[in-house]
Amino acid sequence: MLTTIRLFLCLAALPALLEAQEMERLPRVPVVSASGEAVINVEPDQAEIDIGIVTQARAAPDAAKENAEKLARVMAALKKQLGKNDEVKTAGYSLTPNYRYPREGGKPEITGYTATNVVRVKTANLDHVGKLIDTAMQAGANRVNRLVFSLKDEQGAQLEALRLASTKARAKAEAIAGALGLKIARIISVAEAERPVRPIHMTRAADAQEAVAATPIEAGTIEVRSTVNLTAEVEPR
Repeated sequence: MLTTIRLFLCLAALPALLEAQEMERLPRVPVVSASGEAVINVEPDQAEIDIGIVTQARAAPDAAKENAEKLARVMAALKKQLGKNDEVKTAGYSLTPNYRYPREGGKPEITGYTATNVVRVKTANLDHVGKLIDTAMQAGANRVNRLVFSLKDEQGAQLEALRLASTKARAKAEAIAGALGLKIARIISVAEAERPVRPIHMTRAADAQEAVAATPIEAGTIEVRSTVNLTAEVEPR
């Protein structure tokens, strides 16, 4: 019975063994592999600013009321400066108690309340970013929590970098093949190492005292990268 089982297993494995031997007898296709990287610098065409209004009072209603009044002034001032396609909206709101903690144990005591309202401004007019910040501060805002420069069309920049990276990878593969007396017959595989577009973040918070003078803002450029790995079959010239 054991002999029969062994014979059956051998017969079952025979086709796979024959196929493997046939693959070994076939000539391997010569290939070359190359990679190309492209980096382009693109000027941002939109900005997002998170502007905060923070107020404190002994009672929660008083903190909330003062905050709402300042928010109304800030929103009105900003809307006068914004263009037709710009946006302004509330990005966050909180009303939290402030505590005083005894040095030697005991129960924490509420000393007041802090109301925080964050307004997010989105604009395509990058030349006015500093002016928008100054306008908000002069109207009653006292924080700049976040400033981000980005692209409206990230995909367009990524595709341009991808085209350049593909061209470089192909050129490298052709150079390698040429140096060996070969030429590219066909492309076997292409793979992209995806890299997301990273906006420019300016995260340093500012307060109202820093907005006395005009706020200079330089956006700089956004770096877009793409890498392509290519494998090509080669043949004699």
